[in-house]
Amino acid sequence: MSGSFKALWATEQDGKVGIALTDITEADLPDGEVTVAVKYSTVNYKDGLAVQGNKSKIMRGLPMAPGIDYAGVVEASDSADFQPGDEVVLTGWGVGERHSGGYAQKARAKASWLVKRPDGLDLRQTMAIGTAGFTAMLSVMALEETGVGPDDGEIVVTGAGGGVGSVATAVLAKLGYRVAASTGRESLHGYLQDLGAAAIVPRAELSGEGRPLAGERWAGGIDTVGSQVLANVLAATRYGGTVAACGLAGGFDLPTTVMPFILRGVKLYGIDSVYCPQPKRGEAWARLARDLPLDKLDAMTEVRPLADVPAITGEILKGQVRGRTVIDVGG
Repeated sequence: MSGSFKALWATEQDGKVGIALTDITEADLPDGEVTVAVKYSTVNYKDGLAVQGNKSKIMRGLPMAPGIDYAGVVEASDSADFQPGDEVVLTGWGVGERHSGGYAQKARAKASWLVKRPDGLDLRQTMAIGTAGFTAMLSVMALEETGVGPDDGEIVVTGAGGGVGSVATAVLAKLGYRVAASTGRESLHGYLQDLGAAAIVPRAELSGEGRPLAGERWAGGIDTVGSQVLANVLAATRYGGTVAACGLAGGFDLPTTVMPFILRGVKLYGIDSVYCPQPKRGEAWARLARDLPLDKLDAMTEVRPLADVPAITGEILKGQVRGRTVIDVGG
């Protein structure tokens, strides 16, 4: 087909969503000021929800390509902010949900959604970071903003073997924090220690029903799990500490009480990476280029082809993915 390119394309028929690697054209792409030749994408937990079935209702603009992140080269632009040849990165803004996303060799977006590739990172590295790493950096910034410093005590990172947790562990360790990495997979202990974790906390210690207020253990935390795990982290956070909540892999409920908040002044800081405003977005990307050791990033990353996305998204929902997976879309 002349002018066609590959996409993992989602369509709906009789209420059922089907996803297949197919050929589409630019006419299939949504409106937008900038057309991008996509080189790389990645797999986040939300991508897993989007690709694996109808229950999650992540994709609401079918037909479309899923994929909430992408990095590539501008092909055409109606915006003065971007010129053909510019290397750009997109995370969030409802892409891969309401607007066709990164699992296609071309994409079209609003100029206001794009950022130019940060100095110090290549396009593959930006997708090794992706929404997961971007979210991790926003979470670290939340701890700093609320006064939790490296000398205040241990920072617990839950779901530490996943994308957010891996990047958070590496960044916190680089900044001098003592990281207690929580995981349910014993096979990841060495991996997390290599990223800089000073201690390993078995998932079982945080996942059972706990007390409304436990002994003061953590100076702060970055939680990717939610539900009972987040409740137990809050209950054991020290006076004046902060917990950044950025995920719901374990559930969206929060079975806690007001006691950590009114008796210890604990702060629960919600992290939204999707609609993060551009100034803070730029700051976070600059911090990632500076504070995330690239050798650690490479160690947590594998590169897979676009055709592997259905299998990988199944794995990520089962908690079987370690670190970050970059999707080579342009290859």
